[in-house]
Amino acid sequence: MQEMAVSPHDTTELAASFLQTAITFGLVMVCAYLYARYRKPYFAIWALAWLLYSVRLIIIIAFLVTEIWGLLYWHQVFTGWTALAFLWSALVFSQRLEWRRVYWVLVLFPPLWSYIAIYRLENFFLAAGPAVVFLSVATLWTGVILWRHHRQIGSLPAALMAWAFFLWSLHHLDYPFLRARGAWNPWGYYLDIVFELAIGTAILLLVVEDQYRGLSVLSALSGDLQSGRGEDEVLDALLARPLTLPGVRGSAMYLLSVGKVVRGVGVCAAWEGSRPSGAARAAVGRVMQTGQPEVMRGWSEELGSETRPYVAALPVFLGDEVRGALLVVGSAQDPLAVLDNRFLVALGHQVGAALANADLVRRLEERTADLERLAARMVEQHEEERRRLSRELHDESAQVFAAVKLQLGLLRESATPAQEPALDMAVDLVGSGIRSIRNVARDLRPSLLDDLGLRPALHALADDFEAKTGIETVLAAPGDLPALSHEAELALYRTMQEGLSNVARHSGASEVAVTLVRRDGELELSVRDDGQGLSEAEGAEEHLRSRMGVLGMRERVAPLGGTVELLDPDAGGVELVIRLPVAGSGDSTPGRQERTE
Repeated sequence: MQEMAVSPHDTTELAASFLQTAITFGLVMVCAYLYARYRKPYFAIWALAWLLYSVRLIIIIAFLVTEIWGLLYWHQVFTGWTALAFLWSALVFSQRLEWRRVYWVLVLFPPLWSYIAIYRLENFFLAAGPAVVFLSVATLWTGVILWRHHRQIGSLPAALMAWAFFLWSLHHLDYPFLRARGAWNPWGYYLDIVFELAIGTAILLLVVEDQYRGLSVLSALSGDLQSGRGEDEVLDALLARPLTLPGVRGSAMYLLSVGKVVRGVGVCAAWEGSRPSGAARAAVGRVMQTGQPEVMRGWSEELGSETRPYVAALPVFLGDEVRGALLVVGSAQDPLAVLDNRFLVALGHQVGAALANADLVRRLEERTADLERLAARMVEQHEEERRRLSRELHDESAQVFAAVKLQLGLLRESATPAQEPALDMAVDLVGSGIRSIRNVARDLRPSLLDDLGLRPALHALADDFEAKTGIETVLAAPGDLPALSHEAELALYRTMQEGLSNVARHSGASEVAVTLVRRDGELELSVRDDGQGLSEAEGAEEHLRSRMGVLGMRERVAPLGGTVELLDPDAGGVELVIRLPVAGSGDSTPGRQERTE
C-alpha cells in the first residue's frame, strides 16, 4: 500500500483545505457555545464530531506539506470516528440514546481497519472500499435518523440536515475514483464546505425553531396563568398548553402536599391519583431536593402500562420552596428542547404563583359566599327586629296612648270651662303621638305587604310618598305579578322605599315614575325622577359604592340573585333599576298607570 502512486498536490488544494479547516473549527465553536448555553448533550457530541473532522483536515494539511505516509493512517481513523460521532449525535438528539459497552466495537473499527488498509493491503480499492462504504453508510444512517425525526414532529431544519447528510453520503463515494487520484480538486473540498455550512445552518435553525415553539407555548401559558380563575381551570390550562409542543403526548401535575399526581391530560390522564415509585419516585425526589428540571426515561412500571420515552419534570415553586413538579411526556426528543434550566426554573416559579393565586381565588370565593350568607342573615335579623318593634309599638305603645286619650276625654267631661282648652290640647297631642307611632310602625313593617300583597303595598307606598313630599308619583305595574317569595317581595318593597327616599333627599325632582315589569325571566323595578341627576364628579358607579342606601339595596337583592343598577339618562334625572330573577319565562307589559290623587 505504501508504494501506491498518488497524484501531486498543489497549492490550490492546500488553500481549499485551510479554508475548510477554518469553517469546520468555527462549527466546533458554535456547537460548544450551544452546549455551554443549554447543556444539551447532543450539542457537545456535535462539537466533538466537528472537532474530530477538524483534526482530520489538519492531518490532510500535514500530509500535503510533509507527505509522511503514516499520516494517512490517522486520516482514515479520524474520518471513521467523525462519521460515528455524527451518527451518535443524531441518535442522542432524536432518541436520547444511552451509551452501551457494545458500542466500543464500532469505535475500534476505524483504527483496526485503517491499520489493515494502510499497512497490509496492496489493492487500493480493496483497502479504501470498506472504509468508504463504512463512512457513507454511517453518514446516510445519520440522515435517515434526522429524517425520521422530521417526519415525527414536522421540523424543517431537521429535514434540511437530513438532506445534507444524504447528499454528503453520496459525495463520500467519489473518494476512491476522484479525490484519492488527484481529480476533482479543489472542488471536492468546496462541496464538503457546502455540506458543512448546510448542517451548521440547520443546527442553528433547530435552536431557533425549538425556542420559538417553546416560547410560544410558554407565553400563551403565562397569559392563561394570569387570569383570575379557579384552581381546576388553571390546572386544565396549564396541562393543555404543553400538548401543542412537537412530540409531547401528555402532561401531569404532581403536588408534594398530597404526594401524588393530582391531574393528567393526554397519555398522562391515567396517572391521576397515582403515587410515583421506584425510579420515578427517585427522579421526582431529586427535582424536589435540587429545584432543577430533570429528564427521565421509562416510567412504564410506575405510572401506567405503556413505556414513555421521555418525562421532563419541571419544579413548581411556592416562594423559594419546591411544592410540586410539572411532568411533560414526549415521544420524540427532550420536549422542552433548547430552553435552558434557568428559564424552566422561572416557569416553575410562575406556575407555583399561579396555583397559589388560584387557591387564593377559591378561598376568596368561599369568603365572599360566607359574607353574602352573613349579609342575608343580617337583613333577615334586621327585618325580624323591625317586625318586633312594629308589633310592640302597635300593640303596646299605641294602646297605651289610646288609653291616655280616653282618660283625657273623660276628664274633659268633668272639667271646668277654664280647664277645657288645656285638656283639648292634650287630647290633640296624644292623637298626634298615636298617628306618629302608627306611621313608624307601618314604616318598620308594612302590614299591607303581609295582608294584601306586593302590588297594593307598592301602591300605598307611592301614595304616602306623594302625600308627604308633594312630588307627583306615577306607578305602572302589571295586574298579574308572578308568585314571589316573601323575601323577594320585601326586597322590592324596601328598595322602592329607599329609592323614593333618595329622590326626596337628593334629586329636587317634581315627578317620579315607578315601573314594575316582567322581562326575560326577571322582575324589573325602575324608579326614575326628573331631578338634577348625578354630578359630573360623581358617576353612577361611584354613587353605588359610596351611598349607604344603595349599598343596602345591593345587600338585600344579592342573596336573591338580583342586581342594582344606577343610570344617568340623557333626558336628565336618575334611574334606579332593580332586577330579580323569577321562575318561568315570558314578558309582561306594565299595567295601567296609577297616579296618586
